[in-house]
Amino acid sequence: MKAKAKPMILITLGVVIGGALGFAAYRFIGCQTGACPLTANPWISTLLGMLLGGLFAGNFR
Repeated sequence: MKAKAKPMILITLGVVIGGALGFAAYRFIGCQTGACPLTANPWISTLLGMLLGGLFAGNFR
């Protein structure tokens, strides 16, 4: 059971860090005109960051 806990913790950590980085991209880089679909909306940038963070962290085993 303990062998399965480590990958799940790693993926969860990747999702949390990815979400924080996605929101930071919206907050600090963002698009004022709304023409940039990835950074104009905080929900989209955060969810995309969470997805990429989880996928990236899932590669380390």
